[in-house]
Amino acid sequence: MSRSERLFRLMNALRVLPKPVTAARLAAETEVSERTLYRDIESLRNSGARIEGAPGLGYTLSEDPALPPQTFDRIEMEALVVGLSDVRQRGDVQLAKAAETALAKIVATLPERLQRQVLHATHMVYRYEQPEQASADLSDIRLACWEEQALDLRYRDGTGAVTERRVYPLAIVYLDRGYGLLAWCCLRQDFRKFLVGRMEAAIPTSESFRPRRVSLLREYIALLYD
Repeated sequence: MSRSERLFRLMNALRVLPKPVTAARLAAETEVSERTLYRDIESLRNSGARIEGAPGLGYTLSEDPALPPQTFDRIEMEALVVGLSDVRQRGDVQLAKAAETALAKIVATLPERLQRQVLHATHMVYRYEQPEQASADLSDIRLACWEEQALDLRYRDGTGAVTERRVYPLAIVYLDRGYGLLAWCCLRQDFRKFLVGRMEAAIPTSESFRPRRVSLLREYIALLYD
């Protein structure tokens, strides 16, 4: 194995293995002694990689936008094209635009051979049915999830009855014909899934539920798959 290939494998191992990664595990992944591994880590650091840790503690790679992107193989690029193309068709305006620009940025950093493969990808996405549009602004809901900020919903249920309630938004889910919001409902004191198409309003509030989003979402998902 050449040194450049070994360093590439080391970077990949730092990216994908559970963190922090022990020196022994990294040495096994790159098929070198731990002494050589320490030299390789220093080489990557000198090249601009931010690698935190030390012998006996394990190592963590902090991504640096100044570093060249990891090279994708052909099937990985197919997966990226399919995934981002689906987001362009199914996402709201803000997310669809982000998917378009993200793909353009990725493609711009690829070698010419891979750029041609992206342009002539063997997979395409086309959806005949577009998600149901809602009065609520999906970008506000998305931001509330990230900021762990409560929302006041005006919601129309399946019978047409309208209720108002405060919720802790946890995650937006993509359904067959629309979007759903996984949330903790303060009115019912329980987890609920709200269809975004039935929201007449979703108003951000000043109430924060930080740092409970991750734990609440983990608990909700466990219940869904129980």
